[in-house]
Amino acid sequence: MKHICLNLKRFDVPAEFGGVNRIASPGAWSGYIIGHTQEELKRYEKEKVRFSMYFPEAHILGAVSARAEDCLVRVGCQGVFRENTAPGGNFGAFTTNCPASSARALGCETAIIGHCEERKDKGELIAMGGQAAPDTVDRILNSEMRLAIESGMDVLYCIGEKAEEQENWKEVLKRQLDTGLDGLDKSRVVVAYEPVWAIGPGKIPPDGEYIRKIADYVKEVTGGIDVIYGGGLKAENAAMLASVPEIDGGLIALTRFTGEIGFYPDEYLDIIRIYMENCDKQGKA
Repeated sequence: MKHICLNLKRFDVPAEFGGVNRIASPGAWSGYIIGHTQEELKRYEKEKVRFSMYFPEAHILGAVSARAEDCLVRVGCQGVFRENTAPGGNFGAFTTNCPASSARALGCETAIIGHCEERKDKGELIAMGGQAAPDTVDRILNSEMRLAIESGMDVLYCIGEKAEEQENWKEVLKRQLDTGLDGLDKSRVVVAYEPVWAIGPGKIPPDGEYIRKIADYVKEVTGGIDVIYGGGLKAENAAMLASVPEIDGGLIALTRFTGEIGFYPDEYLDIIRIYMENCDKQGKA
């Protein structure tokens, strides 16, 4: 099974407000993306590839409403809170936070948890309080994933090492995997590897051999969990990633990095086409 995931971050913000959205008004944005991709995605066999799109919370209802009955896209949320609603207990005191039960009730089937931006935010908050234990963030993420799974969602769990951690990458990734996945139903989890040290302008991304090495290690530690490349599936690297058999898909974000930078549905479909065509070629080799 291949997993093509799309993290739409805050690509809903219009260009006039400092964002990159030039495709639709914020109110119509998520419906536009679903509406302009779901028909084309039907060309792929649902037994071979799974499509997930992670929307900011304000856009989940629009995305769910735009899905046709036979739509292959699973709508997801960009994280859940570490506590959840409970009958006879805390049923609503979650101001500014999104409990897993809320995301599921809105129609989410999956959640992305542990993205490097989330890890950075949590790590900085913990450091402010003087509690910088290496596994603290991973323990929080474990709570989030547990509640997402209990609420009926699958999870895309992001892991990755920073530049200063590269020398000890095995230790870092093992801690993130062991602590993050502790006690979870691993059949409901896909791991996304983010080379945090390579993300950003001017950075050199890892080559196929490095990605293969990481995927092999993750599968070894986890007992064979599917692993996707979370450092950005793009038109430029789609063929290369398809050639790495240990990688089970990729995480797409922006589709255009020059000119009118942003996410564009047609370019998203082009990336998928290149990747899947090359996967097919590898399968026939």
